[in-house]
Amino acid sequence: MKVAPLPDDTIPYFCWDRRLTVAEIKARLAAASGLERVRWASWIRREAAFEDVWTFLSPEEVRDHLTELRPFLGRKKEFWQYIIETWHELGKP
Repeated sequence: MKVAPLPDDTIPYFCWDRRLTVAEIKARLAAASGLERVRWASWIRREAAFEDVWTFLSPEEVRDHLTELRPFLGRKKEFWQYIIETWHELGKP
């Protein structure tokens, strides 16, 4: 089952602590670099459901930045480590 992407003009359910639309989050991610980008990406990976993370981040980005994001992932730290390890075991890039 394919999940419909979040529409750009909506405020996502995981924005309980800020009022940003999907488009605004994407724009902030695109404009951010360094620690600011790490914080945005880790917030998305902590708060969004697994299937909604892909609206904002690519699988390659999730894999490539796990080490720098890990300290900011809170309760989702082990989950994302498991996902990356499983993808690797399955031969996914």
